[in-house]
Amino acid sequence: MKRALFIVLLVMILTLVIACKSQPKTTEESFKSVYDRYRKNLILDDAQKYTVVSGDTLSAISRGQYQNGFYFPVIMMASSDVVLDPDKIEPGMELTIPDIQKNLDDPKARTNIKNFLLDVAKIEDDRSRPQDAEGLRNLANSL
Repeated sequence: MKRALFIVLLVMILTLVIACKSQPKTTEESFKSVYDRYRKNLILDDAQKYTVVSGDTLSAISRGQYQNGFYFPVIMMASSDVVLDPDKIEPGMELTIPDIQKNLDDPKARTNIKNFLLDVAKIEDDRSRPQDAEGLRNLANSL
């Protein structure tokens, strides 16, 4: 009887451990993992600085800088030491705005941005943001 109880208890513990390991990553963890994969290939020469003001969103900043709001992940990647979640930017944060044309003119950087945008689209799908994911995929596929 003690052996059966021990086996049941062991199975319950193993189930709990497996369930805990399979928990989804937080948004910040998800973005950090893609930053780590792509940031080293981003060209930051001639990048500008931008200080967030009240009411700013990353997509609005991206529209202002690049005329396309779906380039916001590029700003996030360049500013990964400051922002890990696109929904958590605050006034006073200093963002790095890469020269998008310089990056798109370089084949390696262009491919890097394309793959990064596709990975961010997956994160947006996981966050139940299908319109953002679709916009990111469309932009990536146009590169």
